[in-house]
Amino acid sequence: MTYAPPAFEAKICPPEQLVVRAAALARPLVFTNGCFDILHRGHVTYLAQAAALGATMVVALNSDTSVKRQGKGDDRPVNTLADRLAVMAALDCVSLVTWFDEDTPLQRILDCRPEILVKGGDWPVERIVGAAEVRGWGGTVHSIPFIHEKSTTALLEKIRRL
Repeated sequence: MTYAPPAFEAKICPPEQLVVRAAALARPLVFTNGCFDILHRGHVTYLAQAAALGATMVVALNSDTSVKRQGKGDDRPVNTLADRLAVMAALDCVSLVTWFDEDTPLQRILDCRPEILVKGGDWPVERIVGAAEVRGWGGTVHSIPFIHEKSTTALLEKIRRL
């Protein structure tokens, strides 16, 4: 017996298709980005809060080489881009998931022109990449405070101590 691929895999969007696929999403569109290496409670809480700000949400993930350039450690990312995309796509609050190889997601932001740009509370609004552009076309920018003080780095340190 063969099984169909999970429906959530259809939410994985190659960057070259983002303009067209984002245009088909309901508005207002929320955009956020990050590594999301090992998904934890802090991530899913933040993502649900971000998604609640609009009708649909696009999440852009750092590619594996982009994560490595961030200097989080030689063993990061723990999960490959393909695995991180699948896990992110499986979340109900995510409408579309894509990726970027650059150091910032600015091109993906320009591609989908969100009305709402969101990052986690460790990012002051004035430092969020794409903030000027989103505000320039009438959108809003949010830095959502953390409710659960969780991080992948802290989680990996805990695992290494075991």
